[in-house]
Amino acid sequence: MVIKKNKANVAILISGNGSNMEAIIKASKAPDYPAKIAIVISDKEDAGGITIAKKYKIRTLIILKDKYNSRIDYDLAISKILSKEKIEYICAAGFMRILSEEFIDVWWNRIINIHPSLLPSYKGLNTHQRVLKDKIKVTGCSVHIVRKELDEGPIIIQAKVPVKKNDTEEILSARVLKMEHKIYPYALMLLAGQKIYLENNTVIHKDKLSFDNFLISPLLKK
Repeated sequence: MVIKKNKANVAILISGNGSNMEAIIKASKAPDYPAKIAIVISDKEDAGGITIAKKYKIRTLIILKDKYNSRIDYDLAISKILSKEKIEYICAAGFMRILSEEFIDVWWNRIINIHPSLLPSYKGLNTHQRVLKDKIKVTGCSVHIVRKELDEGPIIIQAKVPVKKNDTEEILSARVLKMEHKIYPYALMLLAGQKIYLENNTVIHKDKLSFDNFLISPLLKK
């Protein structure tokens, strides 16, 4: 991978523990990673990810929805901050809010999200509960470019995860999450490094950059 001197500025939006956020932050420390995390924004005061972001000395902001009259006003406030910070890409990492169409229009093709299923299957909430109820044998996770419909958009990468006989929601969730931590930094690397492009609303990979080689990075093994 060619070292990129000027890394793209990335914002991460969180609501919870921030484990995917931390995986991205760790990956971004590699000298050849094409993105740096410039800011983390949470819509929850008690989000665990805030503490993690501060540990890595990343600027953090808490923006509460109660201070705004509408979803659009809230998103506009965030958008203004991101523009001021010269953000190029946005990662939604456990951000439990549906972004407004207006926000998505402003940041078109520059917002990515991770979802704990093999999209388009099992969109929405309670994913693992539904997977277990349906007794399917394989689930997984997907990173996609955000569109205006819930859990829609061109897929950048997916990873399969087995569903085992004695799985509970907690056990399956933990197994899927481990894979999320691998594919999310990889997807951002492809996007920020301009290794992918869109054609007919489908993600096309410019070269055959190996996912396995990407995982060799010592930063991702921690």
